[in-house]
Amino acid sequence: MLLLEDLILECQNNKRKAQKELYKRYAPLLLGICVRYAKDSSEAEDVLQEGFIKIFDKIHLYNNKGSFEGWMRRLMVNTAISNYRKNLKRYYKVDVEEPHIQSISQDWSKCDYTKEELMQVIRSLPNGYRMVFNLYAIEGYKHKEIAKLLEIDETTSKSQYSRAKKQLQAKLAELSRIREY
Repeated sequence: MLLLEDLILECQNNKRKAQKELYKRYAPLLLGICVRYAKDSSEAEDVLQEGFIKIFDKIHLYNNKGSFEGWMRRLMVNTAISNYRKNLKRYYKVDVEEPHIQSISQDWSKCDYTKEELMQVIRSLPNGYRMVFNLYAIEGYKHKEIAKLLEIDETTSKSQYSRAKKQLQAKLAELSRIREY
């Protein structure tokens, strides 16, 4: 197994064996990112493949400054955003004036959910909500950056994030109620 620096250098020289090793090493981690942004597993796998093509095409641009994993994550998130934009016409669009979901007050520190349950709940969000939630809450983007990336107003980003949180709270509360039975 090659050291990361050697693996990157080999990939920069288009060595297929190194590319295969890089894929095997990082695909599970990067698929986790894709799953958060995609509407289903099949779309997540497509985004992963497209993202790795971009990684291999642009790996010569990586200058060994900063985290290589972070560099790949950024490319994968950007690939997921591009996929979202490309498929926007196919996605169901949520009306901005959708009725607000009643806010639920609960101490979430007392609730335990599996990673799979949380992923399922996040993936069940409407596409716009899911994208904004992932970018803001998980990736750490600011609403201004999200607005630019998704080509929406900053206020739309903020309202979609707020509505996403409310829906997540409602869905997790329902999951807790189901577990009690």
